[in-house]
Amino acid sequence: MSEQSRRVRKPAKPYRRPKKDPVRILAFEALRAVDERDAYANLVLPPLLRKAREKDDFDARDAALATELVYGTLRRQGTYDAVIAACVDRPLREVDPPVLDVLSLGAHQLLGTRIPTHAAVSATVELARVVLGDGRAKFVNAVLRKVAQDDLDGWIAKVAPPYDEDPEDHLAVVHSHPRWVVSALWDSLGGGRAGIEELLAADNERPRVTLVARPGRATTEELLREEAAEAGRWSPYAVRLAEGGEPGAVEAVREGRAGVQDEGSQLVALALANAPLEGPDTKWLDGCAGPGGKAALLGALAAERGAVLLASEKQPHRAGLVAKALAGNPGPYQVIAADGTRPPWRPGSFDRVLVDVPCTGLGALRRRPEARWRRRPEDLDNFAPLQRALLRTALDSVRVGGVVGYATCSPHLAETRAVVADVLKQYPDAELLDARPLLPGVPALGEGPDIQLWPHVHGTDAMYLALIRRTAG
Repeated sequence: MSEQSRRVRKPAKPYRRPKKDPVRILAFEALRAVDERDAYANLVLPPLLRKAREKDDFDARDAALATELVYGTLRRQGTYDAVIAACVDRPLREVDPPVLDVLSLGAHQLLGTRIPTHAAVSATVELARVVLGDGRAKFVNAVLRKVAQDDLDGWIAKVAPPYDEDPEDHLAVVHSHPRWVVSALWDSLGGGRAGIEELLAADNERPRVTLVARPGRATTEELLREEAAEAGRWSPYAVRLAEGGEPGAVEAVREGRAGVQDEGSQLVALALANAPLEGPDTKWLDGCAGPGGKAALLGALAAERGAVLLASEKQPHRAGLVAKALAGNPGPYQVIAADGTRPPWRPGSFDRVLVDVPCTGLGALRRRPEARWRRRPEDLDNFAPLQRALLRTALDSVRVGGVVGYATCSPHLAETRAVVADVLKQYPDAELLDARPLLPGVPALGEGPDIQLWPHVHGTDAMYLALIRRTAG
């Protein structure tokens, strides 16, 4: 008998099926929806979580972990891409998107959470086996073992250029924002390094859920009965839920008497409602009303004064959302589907007009972290004509002595002061009002007369507001 035949061959290991982790599978499905369908995580994730909760093996802790994995991965995508790129032997564009999503989930667990290294790697490899197959799971395992060789600070020191050599690119990698967004926010904010670092860091913090108690329908006292809820910092109608609070569990929200609304949006509506008028105050217009948050607050404030709100929204399905938000308003109102640049109402019909115009949304990156990776500088040029047209229509729609509020959820100068300055050149009978005194107690609103809110200063979205009054000439 030959030597070879005398050798005892070890039996092959039996194939082990991968363990299905419902939390990580859900997080992966959410990321794929964001990638493939340009969906937003704040719209995709809730129905996935509701469906998962129907199963007995998915509890509140699972939901919290899934939420952290999705939002954390999206917020730090730019940083994780730089780290992963240093650990693979090909350009990231040549890595299949599903594989990159799994790698990013693994990188977040290793670099952005307290999950132990071994658990983070093994759980992600098991996920890869389930959703990618055993072959690509080996690639995931090899890359994540390289990622695990250092912590986040160590990796940033390796992959981010020194601040002194390229400040914007350094901040882009460290704080996970596209370079052009860093540049634009820095221009809008002004100042030195500390301020922009604080702003970018605030963009990467998940905001608490803020509710609005709609006047005449709910009170802050009622909302404050919720566990660990606390009053908002600036708006008398704002209440912040405890971290992880579920607004759908609040009775007033389910009944439409209260709603989810960032405190910055509440302040915009309050400033317009408090602006001094010359003459009557009976007809209000929200010219870009969808999806209805500001319209619902304005409608309630108008009702307290005996005024009527007309809420106009171009898209019929969004007009339906406005109607739902306003349902039960204590005073009269009307909701229509109409193009705000070609309105059906007569010029000079309104005393107060709000236009919260479509924009890049760079002021809401805390709530929609994926938006930073979708927007491009050319989007500014695409929005510019519409923003100016809507402001012109608003100025045409208000009577002499009435006030227009131009608002946008972006601090980019091309969407804020540049729009207002360009349009006012065509309206010599219009003047800017100082909006700052209309929000007493709110600090650091800018040089005026317009208002700029900031996440790192006010804890709100970066809302912008200019108030403009039509004069007799």
